[in-house]
Amino acid sequence: MDFRFNEEQEELRSIARSFLEEHSGSEQIRKAMESELGFDPALWEQLGGELGWPSVHIPEEYGGLGLGYVELVALLEITGGALLCAPFFSSVCLGANALLSAASEEQKAEHLPGIAEGQTRATLAYTSPTGCPDASGIEVTASRSGDGFVLQGEYGFVLDGHSADLLVVAARSSGTHGEDGVSLFALPGDSAGLTRRVLPTVDQTRKLAVLELADVHLPQSALLGQEGAGWPALRKTLQLAAIALAAEQLGGAQKCLDMSVEYAKERIQFGRPIGSFQAIKHKCADMMVAVESARSAVYYAACVAAEDGDELAVCASLAQAYCSDTYFRCAADAIQIHGGVGFTWEYDVHLYFKRAKSSESFLGDPAYHRELVAREIGL
Repeated sequence: MDFRFNEEQEELRSIARSFLEEHSGSEQIRKAMESELGFDPALWEQLGGELGWPSVHIPEEYGGLGLGYVELVALLEITGGALLCAPFFSSVCLGANALLSAASEEQKAEHLPGIAEGQTRATLAYTSPTGCPDASGIEVTASRSGDGFVLQGEYGFVLDGHSADLLVVAARSSGTHGEDGVSLFALPGDSAGLTRRVLPTVDQTRKLAVLELADVHLPQSALLGQEGAGWPALRKTLQLAAIALAAEQLGGAQKCLDMSVEYAKERIQFGRPIGSFQAIKHKCADMMVAVESARSAVYYAACVAAEDGDELAVCASLAQAYCSDTYFRCAADAIQIHGGVGFTWEYDVHLYFKRAKSSESFLGDPAYHRELVAREIGL
């Protein structure tokens, strides 16, 4: 495999980098953090309507560009480095991937064009408020009611769940456990009986919500795939999302390294830049080795995802585990290199530190993914 981006992919990254430098800098990020939505609607309209980012890997027959998962990962690395505040990850990497994995052709044609155009904000809800990342965390129940279903229960830690227009939700039949009896549904954000509440979080650049479902009625047409057989599609969605999140983490880790090197060149101590001291140089060198190793893991996983290869499960968890560790380590080292100012509000380093910590556990912590890798290789 050739892990170099081609000319078109590099052009996509260059345009994304330039756009975010102009429209999603530190000032804009802080304004978005303080807003109720957690993002600027005008910026999101530009991303969807003018740049077409939500459509990157959605097939052309559903209104997308059909470029593939490598292009999506190439873009996510840039958005992660910029701490983009937008429902991009939730709509594309969670909502759209869930529909592509589970929905019928008619359902894809109904929902995906809106996501591709940026008109429909989507997300995925599957785990309970305990945050368990595997099938055992699915506690919402789906019961038959006439020609449809009734959903009862509560979801926790739903990315952009407070504002999504469309929620792909996982629920289980009563009396089932683990991977058995899991079904996926397309739930409109304005459904009767659905209550949404924003959670207070460490990472203010990303909004998480709790969803409460009390007698939420859905028609048969809302069922994605076969009743009780939704876990394989959900598992694949989570694997693809793990690779996407790893790409974001890679971008964030690279930014932490860049900020550290820049500060080490400028900060003068004892008459010379602190970057000239061995302790600082070695710390930056170690960060660079970790970032480059993470880059290899992410790019390989992206190629496997693009080809829908048999290695998807192991590569997704490997990339997620390694990039979680790398991002948090680089963010923590960046704080150390910046010293006391690193955690002050005026500097952006602490924002990356908080994003690194929150993303470390969002789709399962490194220990969880290492256990998945061990299972996949037969240990």
